[in-house]
Amino acid sequence: MNLLLVKTSSFGDLLHTLPALRDLARLRPDVRVHWVVEEGFAQLPTWADNVVEVIPVAWRRWRKHPWHAWHSGEFSAFLQRIRYQEFDAILDAQGLIKSALIARLANGVRHGPDYASAREKGASFFYQTTHRVPTKLHAVTRLRRLFAHAFKYPEPADDPDFGLDPARFISPVVQKRYLCFLHGTTWPTKHWPETHWQNLAQRAGEAGWRVVLPWGNAVEKSRAQSIAASAPSVCLVLPRLTLEQLAGALAGAGAVIATDTGPAHLAAALGVPTVALYGPTPAERIGIVGRAAARLTGRCKLAPCRQRRCPLEQGRDGCMHSLSPEQVWQTVGEITCA
Repeated sequence: MNLLLVKTSSFGDLLHTLPALRDLARLRPDVRVHWVVEEGFAQLPTWADNVVEVIPVAWRRWRKHPWHAWHSGEFSAFLQRIRYQEFDAILDAQGLIKSALIARLANGVRHGPDYASAREKGASFFYQTTHRVPTKLHAVTRLRRLFAHAFKYPEPADDPDFGLDPARFISPVVQKRYLCFLHGTTWPTKHWPETHWQNLAQRAGEAGWRVVLPWGNAVEKSRAQSIAASAPSVCLVLPRLTLEQLAGALAGAGAVIATDTGPAHLAAALGVPTVALYGPTPAERIGIVGRAAARLTGRCKLAPCRQRRCPLEQGRDGCMHSLSPEQVWQTVGEITCA
């Protein structure tokens, strides 16, 4: 049975899908998965054993340059790739208008969340078969239930298994005892104050740890360098890493401290002790999941506000600032000693 899975982004959302694919591999081993994913994340689906084809889509790039996408032949090539066969099932696991449109372009019976369950309600009108999945559940649980409903096996009740073996990733870091700081994130409200990171780096050094600092763009590199400057004998700013190399750096860490960012989910999925810091986003629905994962949420009367800009304009008194380096360091000690 051939399934076309539409789950294009983002990094954390893609990782949330892996336990559902593990369930599918165990309970429906006859299903072969063809995964449509944003081109920048094309490595990730290869980590799932039952994915037989990765189909990159450049939706983000095409949206900015639609004329080029059409006349370069890229969009036509993508259409040909998802239409070359009749799929036994098409599952939109994202529930957005853009993902529903991609599902509509392929040939096969389209499945997706119903009107009450879809992230964008209008997406549900593109599916031929819809499934009710409560929106208050964690994203990992929601996806596992969606797959169970679509492929008619019992809803899984066991702990999620991401199926990631840390041994498959080679760490680019030489030090044997180090912490990894994932300081980069998207919204301004999700950032932890730079002075807090610097304080935490100094505490790590006093406890005998090294600290490695990955980055993904120029702004993150500058922040990494600023954090490292506060404890130069402790911190190491890594070179820019591929997705596989980042996984290796995380797999080799003694612990990971992170903001609400996709790589935090990867660290937790690898079983690395991980402390993730949340403020404007609901940790109970999208927070990290793993056997050594800890979520800390900042204090604010509006949290989680789900806003890119603080609605109270509190600056230094915002929800992320309320998470002190002392609190975070204590949690690191608890999960690394467990």
